[in-house]
Amino acid sequence: MLKIIAPDRVFYEAAVSAVEFNTTEGEIGILPGHMPTTVIVKPGKLVIDEEGQEKEAALHAGFAEILPERVTIMAEIVEWPHEIDTERAEAAKRRAEERLQNKTPETDLARAETALQRAIARIAVVK
Repeated sequence: MLKIIAPDRVFYEAAVSAVEFNTTEGEIGILPGHMPTTVIVKPGKLVIDEEGQEKEAALHAGFAEILPERVTIMAEIVEWPHEIDTERAEAAKRRAEERLQNKTPETDLARAETALQRAIARIAVVK
């Protein structure tokens, strides 16, 4: 069972074969029976496998509780492809890349890197 909760809605809830997403420790793939753990979500593509049928979404931040019988993701932001404005994501990517190239004392590198990761995740899910 996979449940994804965002601040404004229950984004997804159903039985799944597997789920994959990025964490601060790297990409993780979870199958039923996974050992219990908690992870911090990093921006990237979320892949949900429903008995061989894959669904993709952009998952931006949050944390996940993984138990043998269920995974619960508390997401700051999560979007289906049809919810993403591609032009806006491309513009955000360009802005983040510019901020990273023009490293001034005022540049918040961590924020720029996160903005870039979010834009890349959105673009990857749409394409």
